[in-house]
Amino acid sequence: MERKVNLKDVARDADVSLSTASHALNGTAPLTIEVRERVLNSAKRLGYLERRREKATIAALRVLLLAIPDDAAPQSDLNLVSWTILNGLRRECERRGIRIVPFVSTGRRIDGAQVRQIALSERADGIVILNDDHAELIRSVASAGMPVVVINGEDPAMLVDTVTPENRFGARLGIEHLLALGHRRILHLTWKGRTTIQRRYDGFSDAFLAAQLPVLDDMIVEAEGYEPRHGEAAINALLDRDPLMRGATAIFCAADNLALGCLKALADRDIRVPEAISVLGFDDIVRGEFSRPPLSTVSVPADRLGAAALSLIEQRLIANDPQRPAHRLELGCHLVLRGSVAPPR
Repeated sequence: MERKVNLKDVARDADVSLSTASHALNGTAPLTIEVRERVLNSAKRLGYLERRREKATIAALRVLLLAIPDDAAPQSDLNLVSWTILNGLRRECERRGIRIVPFVSTGRRIDGAQVRQIALSERADGIVILNDDHAELIRSVASAGMPVVVINGEDPAMLVDTVTPENRFGARLGIEHLLALGHRRILHLTWKGRTTIQRRYDGFSDAFLAAQLPVLDDMIVEAEGYEPRHGEAAINALLDRDPLMRGATAIFCAADNLALGCLKALADRDIRVPEAISVLGFDDIVRGEFSRPPLSTVSVPADRLGAAALSLIEQRLIANDPQRPAHRLELGCHLVLRGSVAPPR
């Protein structure tokens, strides 16, 4: 009877220690690309790789193409959520010994044809796309012949895997808290963002419908964008038209950046938060902890999205099943209550 190849055989063939071979195959420690490639090549040649894949016990992801739009690339106070996601992904790739090939678009929309070309030239095992989910891009990368995961985006056609915060549930959680405090006139400050932002409006509506309360169109305020200056301008414009702010006792902002601008506009008008009106954000960026008052918010697990995306790619590589349906993974959010929310007076 032919003896089965074991991990010692792989380590001997690759000229590494047993522990190094184990780390290389399981992605449990940072190793050089050369060492990990050598171990994986030995495991493949000896037949050990296929046996472990059948048992779903091997990390098959070695090279990852990361595609991001240009507005997420420079680190600034305006894209702290994106940078938290990217840092979480980078740390997890280092831990698993995965090489990242970065691709930054020349605009806010990523070119799928460029992504495919670079992925093939770099022999990537998978593709991760951040903050872009337009239909043309999804269709293009879905034809690349390798696993694709969109982080912080949705694919209604379900052609590729996606990972997002549970935006709808998180928003509903926040509004249910405001309703429980006694607020009924709640403004929703938002902007025409991608589907993920629309989900936050959906959660806003869900909470009112669950409480058998009407969802009033006149309580929706649209800013021009997600930056603090946009939130400030939207609230100032509303106050100019209606100093009573349509009778609102609370404002739910679709992003912390909007909420920070909202707080500034209110402070400039001597409208006290939360005494006169409560303000609730969404994302839980660091700056919110130091606002005046500290911002209550819905906390998003941004630092966990990258690891979840890598796991989806690993699962698809291990499964080696062209008919495997697309997966939509949503990570739960939770409330962080600080000083900007109180019962209405």
